[in-house]
Amino acid sequence: MKNIPDISFLFSVPIQIKMCDLDPFVHVNNGVQCNYFDYGRAQYFEHVLATPIDWTVMDLVLVNIQMDFLSPVKIHDKIVCETAIYEIGNKSIKMVQQLRCSQTNVIKTRCYSVLVGFDRKTEQSILINDHYRQCFSQFESLS
Repeated sequence: MKNIPDISFLFSVPIQIKMCDLDPFVHVNNGVQCNYFDYGRAQYFEHVLATPIDWTVMDLVLVNIQMDFLSPVKIHDKIVCETAIYEIGNKSIKMVQQLRCSQTNVIKTRCYSVLVGFDRKTEQSILINDHYRQCFSQFESLS
């Protein structure tokens, strides 16, 4: 992803690393880290929108994800998933997340994603819900 502004992460959630998350190198598996970002994204939405999300009717869908694995995540790392939205378009939202070790402040993995407004009945893209736009923009101080 290009042209990402300097981000101040206003939201983070702790991640619990489990034995089953590890790969043969005794690092957290890359695919499992994707699940950590899913969890962080879901918690961010519920926090910013101030309501539990009903994922069966949520009108946003993840359409692109890019992950940069910067340093291995190990079982004893104290990891937080930090999440921010940095751009809201007509039909898309751009988000950046990172897994950071709270003991050392080392960024372990960074994730860039794009979500689009999505009508589940017609399976077509739609405009971003005005309520989401207002809540995300206000939380992130986006203009």
